[in-house]
Amino acid sequence: MNEITAEQIAKHYSAAMDSVNLINAGQPEDMTDADWADTLKRNRDHLVIMLAKDYWTNENLTPLQQAAGE
Repeated sequence: MNEITAEQIAKHYSAAMDSVNLINAGQPEDMTDADWADTLKRNRDHLVIMLAKDYWTNENLTPLQQAAGE
């Protein structure tokens, strides 16, 4: 397997933080409860997958863990 670069790690972290920020912002007024539940599930699942990666170095994973419900 190829070594992951610091730039790639930063992009993955940024994408994970997008999920954190979306979750923390709460349900938009124009979104149904069912759509919000689906959005939460997909973003939390994404965070769980990202937290399982072994390439993290000194990134603060606490916001990811909290938003994922871990």
